[in-house]
Amino acid sequence: MDLIVQRPEGLYCPAGDFFIDPWRPVDRAVITHAHADHARAGHRHCLASATSEGVLRARLGDINLQTLPYGEAIVHHGVRLSLHPAGHVLGSAQVRLEHGGQVWVASGDYFVSGVGDDNRTCQPFEPLRCDCFITESTFGLPIYRWPPQREVFNEINAWWRANATAGRASLLMAYSFGKAQRILAGVDASIGPIVVHGAVEPLNRAYRAAGVALPATNAAQDLDKAALSRALVVAPPSVHGSAWTRRFGEHSDAFASGWMQLRGARRRRAVDRGFVLSDHADWPGLQRAIGATGAHRVIVTHGYEAIMVRWLTEQGLQAGSFQTEYDDERAEPPLEAGS
Repeated sequence: MDLIVQRPEGLYCPAGDFFIDPWRPVDRAVITHAHADHARAGHRHCLASATSEGVLRARLGDINLQTLPYGEAIVHHGVRLSLHPAGHVLGSAQVRLEHGGQVWVASGDYFVSGVGDDNRTCQPFEPLRCDCFITESTFGLPIYRWPPQREVFNEINAWWRANATAGRASLLMAYSFGKAQRILAGVDASIGPIVVHGAVEPLNRAYRAAGVALPATNAAQDLDKAALSRALVVAPPSVHGSAWTRRFGEHSDAFASGWMQLRGARRRRAVDRGFVLSDHADWPGLQRAIGATGAHRVIVTHGYEAIMVRWLTEQGLQAGSFQTEYDDERAEPPLEAGS
Protein backbone atom coordinates (compact mmCIF):
# COMPACT_ATOMS: atom_id res chain seq x y z
CA MET A 1 0.00 0.00 0.00
CA ASP A 2 1.25 3.49 -0.83
CA LEU A 3 2.16 5.49 2.27
CA ILE A 4 1.00 8.76 0.67
CA VAL A 5 -1.84 9.24 -1.79
CA GLN A 6 -3.59 12.22 -3.29
CA ARG A 7 -6.99 13.28 -1.98
CA PRO A 8 -9.10 16.39 -2.63
CA GLU A 9 -7.90 17.91 0.65
CA GLY A 10 -4.20 17.29 -0.03
CA LEU A 11 -1.52 14.62 0.31
CA TYR A 12 -2.82 11.90 2.65
CA CYS A 13 -1.20 9.08 4.63
CA PRO A 14 -3.90 6.36 4.88
CA ALA A 15 -2.03 4.26 7.46
CA GLY A 16 -1.51 7.23 9.77
CA ASP A 17 -4.74 9.08 8.96
CA PHE A 18 -3.13 12.50 8.52
CA PHE A 19 -2.39 14.95 5.73
CA ILE A 20 0.79 16.71 4.64
CA ASP A 21 0.41 20.40 3.71
CA PRO A 22 -3.33 20.07 2.94
CA TRP A 23 -4.99 22.93 1.07
CA ARG A 24 -8.38 22.33 2.70
CA PRO A 25 -9.15 22.15 6.45
CA VAL A 26 -8.54 18.70 7.95
CA ASP A 27 -8.38 17.10 11.40
CA ARG A 28 -4.63 16.35 11.41
CA ALA A 29 -2.05 18.16 9.27
CA VAL A 30 1.72 17.90 9.10
CA ILE A 31 3.05 21.27 7.91
CA THR A 32 6.39 21.32 6.09
CA HIS A 33 6.89 25.10 6.33
CA ALA A 34 5.06 28.37 6.88
CA HIS A 35 4.68 29.68 3.32
CA ALA A 36 1.06 30.51 2.59
CA ASP A 37 0.56 27.80 -0.04
CA HIS A 38 1.67 25.05 2.36
CA ALA A 39 0.48 26.33 5.75
CA ARG A 40 -3.21 27.20 5.76
CA ALA A 41 -5.58 28.03 8.58
CA GLY A 42 -8.49 25.86 9.68
CA HIS A 43 -6.88 22.55 10.64
CA ARG A 44 -7.90 21.07 14.01
CA HIS A 45 -4.36 19.90 14.87
CA CYS A 46 -1.02 20.71 13.25
CA LEU A 47 2.42 19.15 13.56
CA ALA A 48 5.51 21.04 12.41
CA SER A 49 9.20 21.39 13.19
CA ALA A 50 10.06 23.06 16.48
CA THR A 51 12.11 25.65 14.58
CA SER A 52 9.08 26.74 12.56
CA GLU A 53 6.85 27.54 15.54
CA GLY A 54 7.61 31.26 15.64
CA VAL A 55 6.99 31.91 11.95
CA LEU A 56 3.90 29.68 11.88
CA ARG A 57 2.33 31.57 14.78
CA ALA A 58 3.34 34.90 13.22
CA ARG A 59 1.50 33.91 10.05
CA LEU A 60 -1.44 31.83 11.29
CA GLY A 61 -2.03 33.16 14.80
CA ASP A 62 -3.28 30.99 17.64
CA ILE A 63 -3.32 27.51 16.08
CA ASN A 64 -3.36 24.10 17.76
CA LEU A 65 0.29 23.31 17.09
CA GLN A 66 2.45 20.38 18.17
CA THR A 67 6.15 20.70 17.38
CA LEU A 68 8.86 18.14 16.81
CA PRO A 69 12.64 18.74 16.82
CA TYR A 70 14.49 17.78 13.65
CA GLY A 71 15.40 14.09 13.64
CA GLU A 72 13.16 13.11 16.56
CA ALA A 73 10.55 10.48 15.68
CA ILE A 74 7.01 9.86 16.87
CA VAL A 75 4.75 6.91 16.06
CA HIS A 76 1.15 7.61 15.06
CA HIS A 77 -1.17 4.70 14.23
CA GLY A 78 1.89 2.57 13.59
CA VAL A 79 3.56 5.08 11.24
CA ARG A 80 6.97 6.30 12.36
CA LEU A 81 7.20 9.99 11.46
CA SER A 82 10.17 12.35 11.69
CA LEU A 83 11.01 15.80 10.31
CA HIS A 84 14.33 16.74 8.70
CA PRO A 85 15.81 20.02 7.39
CA ALA A 86 14.81 21.08 3.88
CA GLY A 87 17.05 24.17 3.54
CA HIS A 88 14.20 26.28 2.14
CA VAL A 89 13.23 28.74 4.89
CA LEU A 90 13.38 28.83 8.69
CA GLY A 91 11.86 25.63 10.06
CA SER A 92 11.23 24.02 6.67
CA ALA A 93 11.10 20.25 6.90
CA GLN A 94 10.98 17.08 4.89
CA VAL A 95 8.54 14.50 6.24
CA ARG A 96 9.96 10.98 6.60
CA LEU A 97 7.42 8.16 7.03
CA GLU A 98 8.24 4.55 7.82
CA HIS A 99 5.59 1.81 7.86
CA GLY A 100 5.24 -1.78 6.67
CA GLY A 101 8.85 -2.03 5.57
CA GLN A 102 8.63 1.09 3.38
CA VAL A 103 10.24 4.52 3.78
CA TRP A 104 8.69 7.50 2.03
CA VAL A 105 9.89 11.11 2.17
CA ALA A 106 7.78 14.15 1.24
CA SER A 107 10.17 17.00 0.59
CA GLY A 108 7.91 20.03 0.78
CA ASP A 109 9.89 22.89 -0.79
CA TYR A 110 13.67 22.63 -0.57
CA PHE A 111 16.93 24.32 -1.49
CA VAL A 112 20.15 22.45 -2.22
CA SER A 113 23.16 24.71 -1.88
CA GLY A 114 26.36 24.66 -3.85
CA VAL A 115 29.79 24.68 -2.20
CA GLY A 116 29.95 27.60 0.23
CA ASP A 117 26.44 28.71 -0.68
CA ASP A 118 24.47 27.54 2.35
CA ASN A 119 21.43 29.58 3.27
CA ARG A 120 22.55 31.26 6.52
CA THR A 121 19.00 31.65 7.77
CA CYS A 122 18.04 27.97 8.10
CA GLN A 123 19.53 24.51 8.42
CA PRO A 124 20.73 22.98 5.13
CA PHE A 125 18.91 20.27 3.22
CA GLU A 126 19.48 16.80 4.65
CA PRO A 127 19.50 13.94 2.08
CA LEU A 128 17.37 11.02 3.28
CA ARG A 129 17.49 7.50 1.89
CA CYS A 130 14.03 6.24 0.99
CA ASP A 131 12.00 3.99 -1.29
CA CYS A 132 9.80 6.78 -2.62
CA PHE A 133 10.65 10.49 -2.75
CA ILE A 134 7.95 13.12 -3.25
CA THR A 135 9.67 16.16 -4.70
CA GLU A 136 8.79 19.67 -5.72
CA SER A 137 9.84 20.90 -9.17
CA THR A 138 9.29 24.66 -9.02
CA PHE A 139 12.40 25.30 -11.10
CA GLY A 140 12.50 21.93 -12.84
CA LEU A 141 13.84 23.11 -16.20
CA PRO A 142 17.46 22.90 -17.42
CA ILE A 143 17.57 26.70 -17.87
CA TYR A 144 17.42 27.21 -14.11
CA ARG A 145 20.99 27.07 -12.80
CA TRP A 146 21.73 29.42 -9.91
CA PRO A 147 24.90 31.49 -9.88
CA PRO A 148 27.01 31.26 -6.69
CA GLN A 149 25.19 33.05 -3.89
CA ARG A 150 28.25 35.13 -2.98
CA GLU A 151 28.32 36.54 -6.52
CA VAL A 152 24.67 37.57 -6.27
CA PHE A 153 25.25 39.34 -2.96
CA ASN A 154 28.29 41.11 -4.42
CA GLU A 155 26.01 42.39 -7.19
CA ILE A 156 23.36 43.53 -4.70
CA ASN A 157 25.95 45.31 -2.56
CA ALA A 158 27.49 47.04 -5.60
CA TRP A 159 24.05 48.22 -6.76
CA TRP A 160 23.15 49.51 -3.29
CA ARG A 161 26.54 51.22 -2.85
CA ALA A 162 26.30 53.00 -6.21
CA ASN A 163 22.77 54.19 -5.43
CA ALA A 164 23.76 55.40 -1.96
CA THR A 165 26.67 57.36 -3.44
CA ALA A 166 24.26 58.96 -5.91
CA GLY A 167 21.73 59.79 -3.16
CA ARG A 168 19.10 57.27 -4.30
CA ALA A 169 17.30 54.74 -2.13
CA SER A 170 17.58 51.10 -3.24
CA LEU A 171 14.18 49.34 -3.21
CA LEU A 172 14.72 45.58 -3.32
CA MET A 173 11.51 43.59 -3.62
CA ALA A 174 11.47 40.02 -2.36
CA TYR A 175 9.03 37.64 -0.69
CA SER A 176 8.52 38.66 2.92
CA PHE A 177 9.13 35.26 4.49
CA GLY A 178 12.42 33.58 3.74
CA LYS A 179 13.79 35.59 0.84
CA ALA A 180 13.75 38.91 2.71
CA GLN A 181 15.62 37.44 5.69
CA ARG A 182 18.12 35.70 3.44
CA ILE A 183 18.85 39.05 1.79
CA LEU A 184 19.23 40.80 5.14
CA ALA A 185 21.66 38.13 6.35
CA GLY A 186 23.73 38.34 3.17
CA VAL A 187 24.13 42.05 2.40
CA ASP A 188 26.88 44.37 3.65
CA ALA A 189 25.04 46.37 6.32
CA SER A 190 27.90 48.90 6.54
CA ILE A 191 26.82 50.49 3.25
CA GLY A 192 23.90 52.33 4.82
CA PRO A 193 20.70 52.01 6.86
CA ILE A 194 18.25 49.20 6.12
CA VAL A 195 14.50 49.81 5.95
CA VAL A 196 11.95 47.00 5.93
CA HIS A 197 8.27 47.00 5.07
CA GLY A 198 5.72 46.30 7.79
CA ALA A 199 5.02 42.85 6.32
CA VAL A 200 8.69 41.87 6.72
CA GLU A 201 9.45 42.93 10.30
CA PRO A 202 7.20 40.42 12.13
CA LEU A 203 9.05 37.62 10.32
CA ASN A 204 12.38 39.24 11.20
CA ARG A 205 11.39 39.08 14.87
CA ALA A 206 10.60 35.37 14.54
CA TYR A 207 13.95 34.74 12.88
CA ARG A 208 15.86 36.65 15.55
CA ALA A 209 13.97 34.78 18.27
CA ALA A 210 15.13 31.53 16.64
CA GLY A 211 18.74 32.68 16.86
CA VAL A 212 19.25 33.85 13.27
CA ALA A 213 21.62 36.84 13.05
CA LEU A 214 20.07 39.71 11.10
CA PRO A 215 21.33 43.31 10.88
CA ALA A 216 19.48 46.20 12.49
CA THR A 217 16.38 47.26 10.54
CA ASN A 218 14.24 50.39 10.57
CA ALA A 219 10.73 51.45 9.67
CA ALA A 220 10.63 54.07 6.93
CA GLN A 221 9.00 56.67 9.20
CA ASP A 222 11.88 56.43 11.68
CA LEU A 223 14.53 57.80 9.30
CA ASP A 224 15.01 61.31 7.91
CA LYS A 225 15.21 62.13 4.22
CA ALA A 226 19.00 62.06 4.13
CA ALA A 227 19.13 58.57 5.67
CA LEU A 228 16.41 57.26 3.36
CA SER A 229 18.41 58.42 0.34
CA ARG A 230 21.18 55.96 1.31
CA ALA A 231 18.96 53.13 2.48
CA LEU A 232 18.37 49.61 1.27
CA VAL A 233 14.60 49.09 1.40
CA VAL A 234 13.41 45.47 1.56
CA ALA A 235 9.72 45.03 0.78
CA PRO A 236 7.30 42.51 -0.77
CA PRO A 237 6.57 42.64 -4.52
CA SER A 238 3.08 44.04 -3.85
CA VAL A 239 4.54 47.50 -3.08
CA HIS A 240 5.70 48.01 -6.66
CA GLY A 241 4.22 51.24 -7.97
CA SER A 242 2.26 51.84 -4.76
CA ALA A 243 1.90 55.00 -2.71
CA TRP A 244 4.14 53.45 -0.05
CA THR A 245 7.20 53.76 -2.32
CA ARG A 246 6.72 57.50 -2.95
CA ARG A 247 8.22 58.41 0.42
CA PHE A 248 11.63 57.38 -0.94
CA GLY A 249 11.56 59.95 -3.73
CA GLU A 250 13.88 59.13 -6.61
CA HIS A 251 15.00 55.54 -6.13
CA SER A 252 16.22 52.50 -8.00
CA ASP A 253 14.18 49.32 -7.78
CA ALA A 254 15.04 45.65 -8.17
CA PHE A 255 13.50 42.22 -7.73
CA ALA A 256 15.21 39.16 -6.22
CA SER A 257 13.89 35.80 -7.40
CA GLY A 258 14.80 32.67 -9.27
CA TRP A 259 12.44 33.87 -12.00
CA MET A 260 15.03 36.55 -12.85
CA GLN A 261 16.96 33.75 -14.58
CA LEU A 262 14.48 34.03 -17.45
CA ARG A 263 15.24 36.53 -20.15
CA GLY A 264 12.52 39.15 -20.15
CA ALA A 265 11.39 38.56 -16.55
CA ARG A 266 12.95 41.82 -15.36
CA ARG A 267 11.27 43.68 -18.23
CA ARG A 268 7.89 42.21 -17.35
CA ARG A 269 8.41 43.23 -13.73
CA ALA A 270 9.32 46.75 -14.95
CA VAL A 271 12.24 47.09 -12.53
CA ASP A 272 15.75 48.48 -12.95
CA ARG A 273 17.56 45.33 -11.83
CA GLY A 274 16.88 41.64 -11.37
CA PHE A 275 18.91 39.45 -9.02
CA VAL A 276 18.81 35.66 -9.40
CA LEU A 277 18.23 34.46 -5.85
CA SER A 278 15.94 31.56 -5.03
CA ASP A 279 15.06 29.50 -1.97
CA HIS A 280 14.23 26.52 -4.21
CA ALA A 281 16.53 23.95 -5.77
CA ASP A 282 17.60 24.65 -9.33
CA TRP A 283 17.75 21.96 -12.03
CA PRO A 284 21.13 20.52 -10.92
CA GLY A 285 20.03 20.79 -7.28
CA LEU A 286 16.87 18.80 -7.93
CA GLN A 287 18.90 16.14 -9.69
CA ARG A 288 21.43 15.92 -6.84
CA ALA A 289 18.72 15.78 -4.18
CA ILE A 290 16.74 13.05 -5.94
CA GLY A 291 19.87 11.01 -6.63
CA ALA A 292 20.99 11.22 -3.00
CA THR A 293 17.76 9.57 -1.79
CA GLY A 294 18.42 6.33 -3.67
CA ALA A 295 14.66 6.17 -4.28
CA HIS A 296 13.45 3.85 -7.03
CA ARG A 297 10.15 5.75 -7.21
CA VAL A 298 9.72 9.53 -7.42
CA ILE A 299 6.49 11.52 -7.37
CA VAL A 300 6.59 15.14 -8.52
CA THR A 301 4.24 17.74 -7.06
CA HIS A 302 4.27 21.37 -8.18
CA GLY A 303 6.30 23.11 -10.85
CA TYR A 304 7.33 21.61 -14.18
CA GLU A 305 5.93 18.17 -13.40
CA ALA A 306 5.76 16.71 -16.92
CA ILE A 307 9.33 17.65 -17.80
CA MET A 308 10.70 16.33 -14.52
CA VAL A 309 8.72 13.08 -14.80
CA ARG A 310 10.06 12.54 -18.32
CA TRP A 311 13.65 13.10 -17.17
CA LEU A 312 13.19 10.73 -14.21
CA THR A 313 11.75 8.04 -16.47
CA GLU A 314 14.75 8.42 -18.78
CA GLN A 315 16.96 7.71 -15.77
CA GLY A 316 15.18 4.38 -15.27
CA LEU A 317 13.12 5.46 -12.26
CA GLN A 318 9.44 4.84 -11.66
CA ALA A 319 8.00 8.36 -11.84
CA GLY A 320 4.62 10.04 -11.63
CA SER A 321 3.03 13.22 -10.33
CA PHE A 322 0.44 14.53 -7.87
CA GLN A 323 -1.78 17.43 -8.83
CA THR A 324 -1.56 19.88 -5.94
CA GLU A 325 -2.67 23.41 -5.13
CA TYR A 326 0.77 24.69 -4.18
CA ASP A 327 1.75 27.88 -5.93
CA ASP A 328 5.55 27.76 -5.53
CA GLU A 329 7.44 30.90 -4.49
CA ARG A 330 4.97 33.26 -6.14
CA ALA A 331 2.56 32.75 -3.23
CA GLU A 332 2.23 35.69 -0.86
CA PRO A 333 -0.35 35.83 1.94
CA PRO A 334 -3.21 38.31 1.46
CA LEU A 335 -2.08 40.56 4.31
CA GLU A 336 0.96 41.59 2.31
CA ALA A 337 -1.02 43.02 -0.56
CA GLY A 338 -2.02 46.14 1.30
CA SER A 339 0.40 46.46 4.19
